[in-house]
Amino acid sequence: MGIIRLTNIRVFTNHGCLIEEAKIGSEYRVDLEIKADLRKSSETDELADTVDYVHLNKIVVEEMAIRSKLLEHVAKRIVVRVFDELPMVSRILLEVSKINPPIGGDVQQVTIVMEEYRA
Repeated sequence: MGIIRLTNIRVFTNHGCLIEEAKIGSEYRVDLEIKADLRKSSETDELADTVDYVHLNKIVVEEMAIRSKLLEHVAKRIVVRVFDELPMVSRILLEVSKINPPIGGDVQQVTIVMEEYRA
């Protein structure tokens, strides 16, 4: 088994419960870690035998572009798509962070973390 990690995927989008968040938007950070069997690709040196991190990034960017009120909701969509489109993935660890959230305090970011295993 092996791990592929995409760290600090940065997107600007409009998630949130507040009307202002929908209009103005804000910065987000996504960290994605997947577990898959990388033994074959380590031998063959073929992209078809591994999980393409370009595909992982595309899923994150596309799902983050779809407005959600809750970070949990967009995170679940990312998890579902990764499992649906990349059968080699056996585990996902996903963090979605809102940078400078509008919560009335000096908070750098809020983060939700989801860990899911293929059923």
